Amino acid sequence: MTISQTATVEVFLKAFRGLTKSQRQIFLEGLLREKTYREDLLDLAIVEARRHEPGRPLRHYLAERVSRRSH
Repeated sequence: MTISQTATVEVFLKAFRGLTKSQRQIFLEGLLREKTYREDLLDLAIVEARRHEPGRPLRHYLAERVSRRSH
Protein backbone atom coordinates (compact mmCIF):
# COMPACT_ATOMS: atom_id res chain seq x y z
CA MET A 1 0.00 0.00 0.00
CA THR A 2 1.33 3.43 -0.89
CA ILE A 3 1.66 6.30 1.57
CA SER A 4 -1.24 8.03 -0.16
CA GLN A 5 -3.45 4.95 0.15
CA THR A 6 -2.52 4.56 3.82
CA ALA A 7 -3.40 8.20 4.44
CA THR A 8 -6.77 7.75 2.75
CA VAL A 9 -7.52 4.70 4.90
CA GLU A 10 -6.58 6.63 8.03
CA VAL A 11 -8.98 9.45 7.07
CA PHE A 12 -11.81 6.94 6.62
CA LEU A 13 -11.03 5.22 9.92
CA LYS A 14 -10.96 8.54 11.76
CA ALA A 15 -14.31 9.52 10.23
CA PHE A 16 -15.79 6.13 11.13
CA ARG A 17 -14.61 6.44 14.73
CA GLY A 18 -16.23 9.88 14.88
CA LEU A 19 -19.68 8.51 14.06
CA THR A 20 -22.27 7.84 16.70
CA LYS A 21 -23.09 4.23 17.49
CA SER A 22 -26.29 4.39 15.43
CA GLN A 23 -24.43 5.96 12.49
CA ARG A 24 -21.78 3.23 12.64
CA GLN A 25 -24.52 0.60 12.66
CA ILE A 26 -26.21 2.14 9.62
CA PHE A 27 -22.86 2.29 7.80
CA LEU A 28 -22.01 -1.34 8.61
CA GLU A 29 -25.48 -2.49 7.60
CA GLY A 30 -24.92 -0.77 4.27
CA LEU A 31 -21.65 -2.65 3.80
CA LEU A 32 -23.32 -5.93 4.69
CA ARG A 33 -26.05 -5.37 2.07
CA GLU A 34 -23.35 -5.44 -0.63
CA LYS A 35 -22.51 -9.07 -1.39
CA THR A 36 -18.82 -8.43 -2.11
CA TYR A 37 -18.28 -6.40 1.04
CA ARG A 38 -20.25 -8.89 3.12
CA GLU A 39 -18.02 -11.73 1.88
CA ASP A 40 -14.88 -9.68 2.58
CA LEU A 41 -16.05 -8.83 6.10
CA LEU A 42 -16.90 -12.46 6.83
CA ASP A 43 -13.50 -13.58 5.55
CA LEU A 44 -11.77 -11.01 7.76
CA ALA A 45 -13.83 -12.05 10.79
CA ILE A 46 -12.94 -15.72 10.25
CA VAL A 47 -9.24 -14.92 9.87
CA GLU A 48 -9.28 -12.83 13.04
CA ALA A 49 -11.17 -15.48 15.01
CA ARG A 50 -8.73 -18.20 13.93
CA ARG A 51 -5.55 -16.11 14.04
CA HIS A 52 -4.08 -17.92 17.05
CA GLU A 53 -4.91 -21.45 15.96
CA PRO A 54 -1.92 -23.59 15.14
CA GLY A 55 -1.11 -23.98 11.47
CA ARG A 56 -0.72 -27.25 9.61
CA PRO A 57 0.94 -28.25 6.39
CA LEU A 58 -1.17 -27.99 3.25
CA ARG A 59 -0.51 -31.64 2.42
CA HIS A 60 -2.15 -32.69 5.73
CA TYR A 61 -5.23 -30.59 4.97
CA LEU A 62 -5.48 -31.99 1.44
CA ALA A 63 -5.09 -35.57 2.70
CA GLU A 64 -7.90 -34.94 5.20
CA ARG A 65 -10.16 -33.67 2.42
CA VAL A 66 -9.48 -36.73 0.29
CA SER A 67 -10.14 -38.96 3.29
CA ARG A 68 -13.51 -37.26 3.96
CA ARG A 69 -14.61 -37.72 0.35
CA SER A 70 -13.90 -41.43 0.41
CA HIS A 71 -16.11 -42.02 3.46
